[in-house]
Amino acid sequence: MRAALAENPEAVMIPFVFAASLALAQDPPAAVSEPQPAQLVVGVDEVRTRVGQAAGWLVANQHPNGAWGAGAADSVQFLMFSVETFYAFQYAANSLAFLALLSVDATPERSAALERSLEWLTSSRMPKRGSDWDVDCSWAALYGFQAMAAAAREPAFSDVRWKARVDARGKELYALLEHNQEPLGGWGYYEGPAVSQRPTWSTSFATACVVPALVAARDLGWGVDPALTARAQRYLEQCRLPSGAVMYDLRPIPRRPGESIDNVKGSLGRMQVAHWALRRAGCKTVTDDVIREGLTSFFEHHEFLDVARMRPIPHEAYYANAAYFYMFAHCYAGQVINELPEAERGAWHKKLRAHLAKIQWSDGSSIDFPNMSCMQTAGTAFSILAFQAGVPGAKVRL
Repeated sequence: MRAALAENPEAVMIPFVFAASLALAQDPPAAVSEPQPAQLVVGVDEVRTRVGQAAGWLVANQHPNGAWGAGAADSVQFLMFSVETFYAFQYAANSLAFLALLSVDATPERSAALERSLEWLTSSRMPKRGSDWDVDCSWAALYGFQAMAAAAREPAFSDVRWKARVDARGKELYALLEHNQEPLGGWGYYEGPAVSQRPTWSTSFATACVVPALVAARDLGWGVDPALTARAQRYLEQCRLPSGAVMYDLRPIPRRPGESIDNVKGSLGRMQVAHWALRRAGCKTVTDDVIREGLTSFFEHHEFLDVARMRPIPHEAYYANAAYFYMFAHCYAGQVINELPEAERGAWHKKLRAHLAKIQWSDGSSIDFPNMSCMQTAGTAFSILAFQAGVPGAKVRL
């Protein structure tokens, strides 16, 4: 298995696909009617309604202990993963749910859910590396750190009751990031060609998602090393290709031309998160025109995300798109749109929310990869963050 990972690490989840049909214990709720995107017009008022439904799903499905989902295997498709991986996935998805609820207007129910969530995130044990090749604890660190950085800046959690706990957990998660930053500067979730205490493989999108939080957290007193952030930024810059695509992972020669994951059509989501992260880090080469070109490609070739969504086998779709690219891509498209001049944003957000609305289920939740319960939590959170990016006056939490 390790040899296969070194050659093609993104394909590790392909085994056991014969069991994909057993992944969901219940049939999904009926999907919202799906008109053609050109006919689907979602105004800001409807966005607020949809966000309210999504937030309602999070509140209704939170466990009494403050968590969402399961920290154990809930699909036989992933039994080759270490036991620890499922807890890491849960921690990451719960961090996203916290960020999503933090971005919406407060109600008594939402505020109570936020407190329960932060209680769980700060009191649960720290995730650990699962095995020699399984480093999925990085996902917990990447999104957990963002959740703590946002909580530290939130007035509702600035009192004595929360500050010490948030600071302590933020420092612990930063220490995990520091330990797992691979020599090239990025973060990944599987081991690379050599097994080491410090992992030796990373991806552009995992790295990009945390860079803005690292930049923003420098003034929190958590000991964030600017050199660590600079290494991550340099990694992202090196992943950019002349075509406009962003490589899946940094390598001397991009994957073969043609229908590869490093084609623009396989890079639609990575382009958005990389442009957003580099712009927030102060990279001067990510101009407004670069962002526009990335968004133009996103909507022009959107069908490659559509066709991949809900497929149970990772990377089986055209240009090696995986189902779980969908919600991630739309979340960060929403963020990078807001890096453009304000006068341009509305038209881009109008296009984006049509693609979010068409896949939202009738209970308010969203999902793109049907084989783990945590993906419904993460997908719903991503949808809220993407929708909220286009709502005037909404809080920005990424």
